[in-house]
Amino acid sequence: MMKLAAVCIVVLALIGSLCDAQTYPSKYPPVPSYPQKPQEPEQQKQVFEPPLTWKYPEAPQPEVKPTVPFEQRYPVAAATVAVQCQESYAHVEVKKDMFGTGQIISPADLTLGDCAPVSEDTTAQVLIYQAALQDCGSVLSMTDDSLVYTYTLNYNPKPMGSAPVVRTSQAAVIVECHYPRNQNVSSLGIIPHWVPFSQVKMAEEFLYFTLTLMTDDWLYERPSHQYFLGDLIRIEATVKQYFHIPLRVYIDRCIASITTDVTSTPNYAFIDNHGCLVDARITGSQSKYMARTAENVLQFQLEAFRFQGATSGVIYITCYLLATSTSQAIDDDHRACSYTSGWREVSGADAACASCESSNFVVYTIPPVAAGTSTVVGPGATTLPAPAPAPAPAPAPAPAAPGKPAYPLYPSYPNTRKIRHAYQPEFPEWEGQVILGPIPIGEKKH
Repeated sequence: MMKLAAVCIVVLALIGSLCDAQTYPSKYPPVPSYPQKPQEPEQQKQVFEPPLTWKYPEAPQPEVKPTVPFEQRYPVAAATVAVQCQESYAHVEVKKDMFGTGQIISPADLTLGDCAPVSEDTTAQVLIYQAALQDCGSVLSMTDDSLVYTYTLNYNPKPMGSAPVVRTSQAAVIVECHYPRNQNVSSLGIIPHWVPFSQVKMAEEFLYFTLTLMTDDWLYERPSHQYFLGDLIRIEATVKQYFHIPLRVYIDRCIASITTDVTSTPNYAFIDNHGCLVDARITGSQSKYMARTAENVLQFQLEAFRFQGATSGVIYITCYLLATSTSQAIDDDHRACSYTSGWREVSGADAACASCESSNFVVYTIPPVAAGTSTVVGPGATTLPAPAPAPAPAPAPAPAAPGKPAYPLYPSYPNTRKIRHAYQPEFPEWEGQVILGPIPIGEKKH
């Protein structure tokens, strides 16, 4: 009770002090008041009363082109040249509108070989040429049943007036006259010896040589010509003998090149020296001849390669083939030798390969085939009979390399028999050239 009474007294004393503080003025003077600075109005977002109507202009649209009925016309050959083959001369007529375009040509710009027109039909606008069969640069060729005289109609336009322009282009038109060839004519005397008819036909007929890319089992022609490094290119050489006596085919020489011209650089004679397959001897490859399945067939495999520095990756293979009677012995000029731990002949006559090692393994090039030859280029190439060329001086022999005899030049007709008479006792022999390609050689991806 005493503690409670004390607390009440203290509370009353505090209340009394508070009342005195509110009733009596303070002994300190009041603090003067100063006028306050007016507050700036707050920033507000400007609001446009009317809405914005401006915008970027649209890009111009291309005009729609109307559909026009149009067809591209391409020029076609105009039938403006005609020829009449007379007994001793050719009569040629050419319209002055030679190209069928309405552009009249000048007679001075058109010649038959090196002969100018002999007259002109001004009414029909026709130029007239007459040339003897052996004149005006004509070329004589022969087929099995015809004599063919070939002329070239040359058109070389000159600029018109002082303007350096022409309205037509240069052109060359081949004109031919065919005459039947029914009988063989010879100035040789009659030989009083009986010659069998089959031997005469054998001496006259042509042979057909082929090179074919084969499948790995040697049963079919390979449909694809693409190879890669490390692959084996399997090639089959054949001679179609028809009614001939049994024949045996040989590959005398094969050259690989990057074009159909065997004289181009680089080139590589992988079969050389009359039938020696030297590629395995030089590079240690798996190239070799295969065992014969028939005498008129010769197969070999060549390990694929590319020429260093060549960017095309394509090779052509040109082979020179020989065909002889099967009764002719295998010798240094007629052989098929592979190098497998020594030289081996495909028919077992290994003694004929003795001179293969003496070839020094030098890559040789040969002269191009003379004009008038017939070669077919393609993956399954075949030589076809070509017109006989005009007589020409015999070519000089190729220069001999040190330690090796010069390689013989082939005659201008690539698949003919060497010149001989049917009654002579020596063995007949035929030669042919075949170009195989192009053969793409790719690199294997790793």
